[in-house]
Formats: sequence, C-alpha cells, structure tokens
Amino acid sequence: VRLVESGGGSVQSGGSLTLSCVRSGYTYSRWCLGWFRRVPGYGREAVAIISSTGATIYQDSLKGRFTISEDSAKMTLYLKMNNLKPEDTAMYYCAAGTVIYEDGAYVCKAADGEFNYWGSGTQVTVSS
Repeated sequence: VRLVESGGGSVQSGGSLTLSCVRSGYTYSRWCLGWFRRVPGYGREAVAIISSTGATIYQDSLKGRFTISEDSAKMTLYLKMNNLKPEDTAMYYCAAGTVIYEDGAYVCKAADGEFNYWGSGTQVTVSS
C-alpha cells in the first residue's frame, strides 16, 4: 500500500488549501481513510475521517472549515481547508485503516491506532 500526499504549502491566515492523497495497493471494499496532523512537540491528532459508506468524522474544532472527500475512480482522498489559522500549521498525513464492526454497523474510528498505512506527510504553514 502506498499513500502519497500533495498540496501543502505556505498561506496567510484566512487562506485556503486543498490536500490530495493518491493511494495504490489498497483495494478493500470496506475502508477508512483519514487525515491526521502533527505539530512538533505534540502528538498526532485526527483531522477528518471518511468511510467507504461516505460517513465522515471531524475534529470538533475544525467542523465548518475543513471538508474531507474521496474520489474512488481516482483513488484520491482530499482535504479542503478554508479560513486557515496559524494554529493549523502542522505536518498533515494521509492514512488508510481498518473498518470496525460495532453495534451492527461498519464504522471508522478517529484514532491513529486504527490506521495501518501512512503517507510521508505534507507540510502546511499558515502565517498571521
């Protein structure tokens, strides 16, 4: 499995970026894909998750500014980020993970321990 992120860069506060992640070798019929980020000195946190059913999970503080989407034909995951703030500065990682069967449904968890495959990351820097 290979995940390759792109689209990071430097923007001013209030700007927008769209991250992309092209995957190969990951052909499960049920899947979880996600974006995580890490600030130096802090742990990795979940930004947004999407499942093969289309269900999404967002970090509460990012709802309304970030949108995750996926194009299965292009095997590409996206993260549209609007109204970026300096605190969004981080390395952003794409990840692919395991679907969990819980309470009669297949769900994803917004926890990096549930994701098996990771890209190398793309840096996002937001200046004030």
